[in-house]
Amino acid sequence: MPFRPRYTGLIDKYRDRLPVRDDTRVISLGEGNTPLIRLNHVPGDIGCAIDLYVKYEGLNPTGSFKDRGMTMAVTKAVEEGSRAVICASTGNTSASAAAYAARAGIRAFVLIPEGKIALGKLAQAMMHGAVVLQIRGNFDAGMRLVKEVAAEAPVTIVNSINPFRLQGQKTAAFEIIEELECAPDYHCLPVGNAGNISAHWLGYREYYEHGIVNSRPVMVGYQASGAAPFLRGAMVDHPETVATAIRIGHPQSWDKAWTAQKESGGWFDECSDEEILAAQRLLAGREGIFCEPASATSVAGALRDARAGRIPAGSKVVCTLTGHGLKDPDIAIAQCGDRVTTVPAELEAVRGAILDRLE
Repeated sequence: MPFRPRYTGLIDKYRDRLPVRDDTRVISLGEGNTPLIRLNHVPGDIGCAIDLYVKYEGLNPTGSFKDRGMTMAVTKAVEEGSRAVICASTGNTSASAAAYAARAGIRAFVLIPEGKIALGKLAQAMMHGAVVLQIRGNFDAGMRLVKEVAAEAPVTIVNSINPFRLQGQKTAAFEIIEELECAPDYHCLPVGNAGNISAHWLGYREYYEHGIVNSRPVMVGYQASGAAPFLRGAMVDHPETVATAIRIGHPQSWDKAWTAQKESGGWFDECSDEEILAAQRLLAGREGIFCEPASATSVAGALRDARAGRIPAGSKVVCTLTGHGLKDPDIAIAQCGDRVTTVPAELEAVRGAILDRLE
């Protein structure tokens, strides 16, 4: 029987659409090619007549969508002779930068807000050998410092202000179109630093302009209410939300995200922490999909807008789930209450506990 060629990452797959040379040394961990999962239960549970899919980016190598951009950013840094990369991060970028730097054999320096990073993400950065600097300030302060340091030290910034990051991330739009054999009607994303919504729009525009599809989706970005500069129309100095991955008040892709919204005819909206956590529980309990809180923002917003008729019935909708639930296990466990029951190691006790819950 014929065998499929081994998948070796998104740069190799989309080489003709990315700024790499034939002789470029590719730094890859096999990122991309993540599942697009149709939700079977959730839309009906809440009375939404939409065809709803989630792009589960939590199954990238380090557990988040950041790997799509990081493979490009670190590949180009190595190509240009850089010996170190640097980033500010709420967690996922630091994990990804550290992993790809390790793969490349270069150093990674990451600045994280003290006490404001999920332990799963911090553990990744540390295990991959990054130099982790906790600052007494938030992500936005870290981003300012990274820019200042990079102006004076021989390090390459791998935050989404690095244009190669968005080039890698645009490939998620390619994959969605290829699997659906069309563009979705709506694409909904969580918005923090706003690079991802910008990158997806870049990808959708490219396939449209090259005649691969004849339509483009409406782009919808959802923010946490406590960190919603796009809803306030101005930067937020002290963002707060349980969804740590989007706890950002000064998005670096501010202009690009507004362009995506306006050109696609889309909108921005906000979700409360309670709505975000409810969507996270719903996805896990009804669909078997465990995402981190920030990821669930896209689903929380899409379901609310579908119920309200803002997203019409019958629409094909894709929601990006940006990170895996194991990134932030503390938040997940805190929501589960008394689901762990201690019983004696005896047949009668175990059988009784099971039968009680089957009645």
